[in-house]
Amino acid sequence: MNVMANPLSMFDVKGNVALITGASGAFGMVAARILAGAGCKLVLVAGNQTALDEIAEECRDMGADVTAINTRPTDEDICNGLVAQAVQAYGKLDILVVASGMNKVALINDMAPETFTSVMDANVNQTWLLSRAAAGQMKKQGSGKIVLVSSARGLLGHPAGYTAYCASKAATDGLTKALGCELGAAGITVNAIAPTVFRSPLTGWMFEDNEDSKKVRDGFLARVPVGRLGEPEDLAGPLLFLASKASDFYTGHILYADGGYTAG
Repeated sequence: MNVMANPLSMFDVKGNVALITGASGAFGMVAARILAGAGCKLVLVAGNQTALDEIAEECRDMGADVTAINTRPTDEDICNGLVAQAVQAYGKLDILVVASGMNKVALINDMAPETFTSVMDANVNQTWLLSRAAAGQMKKQGSGKIVLVSSARGLLGHPAGYTAYCASKAATDGLTKALGCELGAAGITVNAIAPTVFRSPLTGWMFEDNEDSKKVRDGFLARVPVGRLGEPEDLAGPLLFLASKASDFYTGHILYADGGYTAG
């Protein structure tokens, strides 16, 4: 097919198999909806059974074939097993989206060492293990798309007790670049989406019409060139690009979905 004559074909992921961890979280739910709407077969993974059932049913209502797995990617055996279950269910694995992770906020002298370690484990170690498991399968297939979830905080610091989170997302950026270099020759691209604040159950208070929310929002928006907070729809284009053939020549990149926040 001549993609120049039909450029939209480069974004076609219909029938592709996508494994999404953290599928009940803010970004994971967005990813599930986007890829379900684009026609992917989904393996949704989350530790919250109730929320997992809800997003799985929503995606099924959109016409997607969905396998839901109630677990967290906490060790090598689980991560390898998730990839194996995807292949058992659908015969292959085309897309991995690592949206699982956590943030625990405390100033450095108030944060217990084990708290710092837990954030690093969830955001870095588990991301590495999932990427490792997926890469093994994708190498056999000769292609694949790995999309990690970073943050503007991987590039920028924050004064309110974000040492663990910022360090973990900077490490995610490093993984993205190193894996992009390592896996490119195998036909596997590895990129990251790094959002700033976008509408979700966790950030909904920032969108409210009250004095406290407006004060925080206005202070933040003073550094956002487009002048608004993010919406889930703002993540649809970047994710579909990174999950499709349209990004075959792009790897090792961190794509900031931030309205220009990190540009200034």
